[in-house]
Amino acid sequence: MMTSQPKVATKVATKVAIIGGGPAGLMTAERLLQAGLQVDLYDAMPSVGRKFLLAGKGGLNLTHSEPIDSFLTRYGVSAPEISRWLEGLSPQALRDWAHALGIETFVGSSGRVFPVEMKAAPLLRAWLHRLRSQGLHLHARHRWQGWTEDDAPTRLHFASPGGQVSVQTDAVVLALGGASWPQLGSDGAWVPWLTARGVPIAPLQAANCGFDVAADLAAGGWSPYFAERFAGAPMKSVRLHFRDGCGPDFDRQGEFVITATGIEGSLIYAAASRIRDAIGRHGEATVQLDLAPGRSLEALGASLARSREARSMPRHLKQAAGVEGVKAALLRERYSAAQLADLLSNDPLQFAAELKSWPLKLVAVRPVAEAISTSGGVRFAALDERAMIRRLPGVFCAGEMLDWEAPTGGYLLSACFASGIAAAEGVISHLGCAT
Repeated sequence: MMTSQPKVATKVATKVAIIGGGPAGLMTAERLLQAGLQVDLYDAMPSVGRKFLLAGKGGLNLTHSEPIDSFLTRYGVSAPEISRWLEGLSPQALRDWAHALGIETFVGSSGRVFPVEMKAAPLLRAWLHRLRSQGLHLHARHRWQGWTEDDAPTRLHFASPGGQVSVQTDAVVLALGGASWPQLGSDGAWVPWLTARGVPIAPLQAANCGFDVAADLAAGGWSPYFAERFAGAPMKSVRLHFRDGCGPDFDRQGEFVITATGIEGSLIYAAASRIRDAIGRHGEATVQLDLAPGRSLEALGASLARSREARSMPRHLKQAAGVEGVKAALLRERYSAAQLADLLSNDPLQFAAELKSWPLKLVAVRPVAEAISTSGGVRFAALDERAMIRRLPGVFCAGEMLDWEAPTGGYLLSACFASGIAAAEGVISHLGCAT
């Protein structure tokens, strides 16, 4: 007589799908793997981290070393949400994390934090090696197609080289980015899928972007000569002042770049959200450029009033005001050589005042596809405290696809990494997993 054997319970691995292989998605994967979950990461591109790699060509500004209170002010109205992310991965903790991957960092003269090698590729290679060794399953060339009308939120559809793929999982983390640099994967194609499910989404707009001046010189734009000769030229040692009536005036020294149609660069990106919004309200925005920062109006006027003697006008401007190159060319957009000579002779203090407050009218935001990042996205009100979409149980969000923005300088990347940890902790809580 045969006796029945006791049934042995079979443990089924808890599966989580992450869609998007940028910093937010990869950091989410790392935390979930540490919690013992089975993680599959899907990305539409042939390889992950493409936008991250391109950002690293300029040195990979990971984060910033300033005190956390000042750090948080860079996120504007989203600071309360971002502060919760940073509790899970502070700027210093991000540096420690990179160090554990064998990537040493240093603080630059501006307080920005960079890898010693000034590249993103070594960090990404080391990170992917560790993630694979921890069990991460990567699925490249899998473009998310959303859900069918009757499907559960955790049943996903992808277009892959082998055809349509349907995936059932226990939880989903969307880390699909915004809509900038679409050729690298962040194309905003996810918006209709979430909109159709009733998820509130703020319109995606350019952030950390350039701006156009008017189309012709008479309206305040560039002359054909200036546009052709100085496109790509850096405007160094300049101070930008902008008053929009929405909070304290923006006033900061730095540098930016002249483009064929306007301006872009780090100093412009720092004020971009306010300039963009002002153009949206009024159709234009005027910034004031201090072309001789570090000199008082009186001191500059006195220097300009000194006799030129045998010096040419360009040489006198260089010696008296430090104005040369692209700055001098900018003056010539408004004044002829004879007019400049008259101003210097008749009213050097007034000319100094113009150098200290040179108006530049901006009339359009550059296209979102050119921007470094985007604002807008899934509104925070659409999420619960675990970063789960209220209308889609089991679906979480991380990274730039959420409705926040930050200037370059390490703030954008730092928050993207930290958002991945926050989303992962939400998944762990939702699934009731031991950590």
